[in-house]
Amino acid sequence: MSDMTETTPGWMTTDELESARARMPILYVDAVPVRVDDSGEVTSVGLLLRIGPDGTVSRTLVSGRVLHHERVRDALLRHLEKDLGPVALPRVPASLQPFTVAEYFPTQGITPYHDPRQHAVSLAYVVPVTGDCRPRQDALDLVWFTPQEALSPAVQSEMPGGHGVLLKQALAHVGCVG
Repeated sequence: MSDMTETTPGWMTTDELESARARMPILYVDAVPVRVDDSGEVTSVGLLLRIGPDGTVSRTLVSGRVLHHERVRDALLRHLEKDLGPVALPRVPASLQPFTVAEYFPTQGITPYHDPRQHAVSLAYVVPVTGDCRPRQDALDLVWFTPQEALSPAVQSEMPGGHGVLLKQALAHVGCVG
């Protein structure tokens, strides 16, 4: 019997999650928060500053698991609120077609995406936000970069696990190429 009380359907205990990660791909969502001008052009990209379990500081995108019996749209909104705060006011696209599907493998080199914990499949979205963004949970800060700054080698080198590649794809998808 577990000593955890389940208060939210769809959550796994730590042991259950580790077991699932070892046996099957886990579905995730990745979100690239952006600010857009009145014509819909991306003017800035928000990147989270985090400290990893090993103490390294890195820049990442909004990312998280889709829970059992949770719609992708709801998972996207939940993770945006969790990472950017409750008044970020994200505008989730009417069509939930991702700009790419990122396959994260525990073995490096199979794809540009790497997650040492698991094989994960992530649906990736560019999401405009219009509200006040204040990082929460395990993020130290949220920094807004111009698309050109976000594509710079300095910023790209701070993005582990393939998030830099995903950011490049996102910006190319919205017409911002470096």
